[in-house]
Amino acid sequence: MANLALVLKDEIRRLARKEVRSQINSTAKAISRYRHDIATLKKQLQAQDKKIASLENGGSKSAAATDVDESDELDGIRFSARSVRAQRTRLGLSANDYSKLIGVTPLTIYNWESGKSRPRAAQLANLVAVRGIGKREALAKLEEMGTPKSKRGRRPAAK
Repeated sequence: MANLALVLKDEIRRLARKEVRSQINSTAKAISRYRHDIATLKKQLQAQDKKIASLENGGSKSAAATDVDESDELDGIRFSARSVRAQRTRLGLSANDYSKLIGVTPLTIYNWESGKSRPRAAQLANLVAVRGIGKREALAKLEEMGTPKSKRGRRPAAK
């Protein structure tokens, strides 16, 4: 009789473990699915927050209307990072000199060339104006501005 009781207890223990394991697996799958859903919802919330912030920072309707008017004039103009770099090298100018010619900072030129940012309408108009000039004209414009072409090479040693 003791043997039968032990076998019965072992069988009950085995079936109980099997049932608990199946319940745990289904619960773990549900938890995983919920975590995934929560992560997706968080991403959507962040995207919507960014969109709301950009719309709030967009300004008034009149500012948006002026942007549209400026963009109408510059519709046919294309911009690419490669074209800015090619134009600058064609003119033989450093980023510093080219930025003075366009009317922006050297960092802006770097960001345009690396594709990190795009020029605004006014800056795009300046880029288009510089597209049509040659090396001599570019150097002449720089001298007119009172900024001669910067020289390459090392700075003189400090005394």
